[in-house]
Amino acid sequence: MEKASGKPLQPCVCFLASLCVFFWAFIFYFHFQVLSSSSSTSNPAQQSFSLFSISINPRQRQEIATDSTLPGELLAPRSSQLGPPLLPEPKPSIHRRGWPKSKPSASPSVPPKPFFPFTDALKMLDNKSDPCGGRYIYVHDLPPRFNDDMIRDCRKLSLWTNMCKFTTNAGLGPPLENTEGVFSDTGWYATNQFAVDVVFNNRMKRYECLTNDSSIAAAIFVPFYAGFDISRYLWGYNTSVRDAASLDLVDWLMKRPEWSVMGGRDHFLVAGRITWDFRRLTDLDSDWGSKLLFLPAAKNMSMLVVESSPWNSNDFAIPYPTYFHPANDADVFAWQDRMRKLKRKHLFSFAGAPRPGSSKSIRGQIIEQCKNSKVCKLLECDLGESKCHSPGTIMQMFQSSLFCLQPQGDSYTRRSAFDSILAGCIPVFFHPGSAYVQYTWHLPRNFSTYSVFIPEDDIRKRNVSIEERLKQIHPDVVKVMREQVIGLIPRVIYADPRSKLETLNDAFDVAVQAMIDKVMKLRRDIIDKTEDKDFIEENSWKYALLEGQRRIRAHEWDPFFSKSKDTNAVSNSSSAEAAKNSWKIEQRDQS
Repeated sequence: MEKASGKPLQPCVCFLASLCVFFWAFIFYFHFQVLSSSSSTSNPAQQSFSLFSISINPRQRQEIATDSTLPGELLAPRSSQLGPPLLPEPKPSIHRRGWPKSKPSASPSVPPKPFFPFTDALKMLDNKSDPCGGRYIYVHDLPPRFNDDMIRDCRKLSLWTNMCKFTTNAGLGPPLENTEGVFSDTGWYATNQFAVDVVFNNRMKRYECLTNDSSIAAAIFVPFYAGFDISRYLWGYNTSVRDAASLDLVDWLMKRPEWSVMGGRDHFLVAGRITWDFRRLTDLDSDWGSKLLFLPAAKNMSMLVVESSPWNSNDFAIPYPTYFHPANDADVFAWQDRMRKLKRKHLFSFAGAPRPGSSKSIRGQIIEQCKNSKVCKLLECDLGESKCHSPGTIMQMFQSSLFCLQPQGDSYTRRSAFDSILAGCIPVFFHPGSAYVQYTWHLPRNFSTYSVFIPEDDIRKRNVSIEERLKQIHPDVVKVMREQVIGLIPRVIYADPRSKLETLNDAFDVAVQAMIDKVMKLRRDIIDKTEDKDFIEENSWKYALLEGQRRIRAHEWDPFFSKSKDTNAVSNSSSAEAAKNSWKIEQRDQS
């Protein structure tokens, strides 16, 4: 009975199995052919993901399951509803093996990066294959009325002095004869102390990285002889005449496409005079100088002068020209070796005249102390001695001295300070405005390594004996300081513009590189939006000493510069007095 009753079951089982297979085959066919084809027209991305969920192999599934960056829903069970599973949109940036690339989803628009017209110039810094990368200078081709015409009409550059002889030899002046053996055989000229305009411009003409493409220039030079221009009209001319060339220059520059790139903030020019000759405060004819540095456009430019203002930020001090203009490195090295070997019989020396009309001048006390000392060499210049204006006499005295006293002149600075460095004589300053806050590009910030500082008040109040103060410095320290001074010689002299030093950087090279660094830093600050919006111009002298810092604090030299804004007028008066004294000197030289 049992065997007979079991036989009919086999056909039933086969039938049911066939029916089940047919049913699921129909379901799969319906799912992948009918519904998938219809959904592909409405959402192709979802179709690709459905197919992918079927074709993925176990190894790929294991890899994806362990990748935390992929959506977890991809491995979840299917929905019981018919039709493709509702899967999340893929991340556009993710592409894995076997993953079909899908159309990236829409993303919010990214604002374009701001454009800066000086970008090409900044990129030149990274071009290591170009020896001039980041050093190119573009020079404006100014009309000759701004430079060459002044040289051709050189007799009008000074009311009392024939400046024509001082514009010869590319601005170096006539050669000096070495009758007393004070100089070396070549490279010495009777250079006028206000001739930097033409010397600098002639050096620039031979600069190795000039370019006609201003877009790649690290800085832009304006060859305007500002110093020669104002020297023509300092005496006996009204303000309109004194300002005419400056206003003409600014008008010409502002029409140039190069100006619009940074509004003139990448431009620089040179004036071989003190800054107060260009900072007239009013339009009264009785006021001194021109107003070039107060013109709105000129405030954006940088002007290199032989004495800058501690309270303004658009001028920078460069050394006065000395009498030595070497043509090659060998001439410099030979001179340095000679200064090292000299026997110096005087502890200190001073060349200058008293200022009886100035209650703040300490020259009278300095002369008195020097006269009362057996180790001081004095060269008084108020008695009409032509030796005070003889380069040979001055250099001979400095070469025989360990220390050279450098009090303020008619303004803060003196050419004599650089003559003393050239002679290997350690300068002694009495005011930080005479060098320390002036020539920050050319002299070490650590002033005690190359100079001695004695505050003016100590001399004025007779609290200090200069002789005793200098004798307290150990001979070994003096030797180290003198070596430091001799090492500074290349940086404070201007090489012959008709040649080029091979390995040494002279005052021109140092100034140009400093200007390039200044402009490049400004461009980066503009791009990075890190310009110092809290800059206080009246504290300009402090920023020069900060070495990259921006926060201004109290300084030990505040008493020397804590003057009102009206001090500029006082300084202008000092400059006028200096011009009058210069006139007396020139008159005396002509007699």
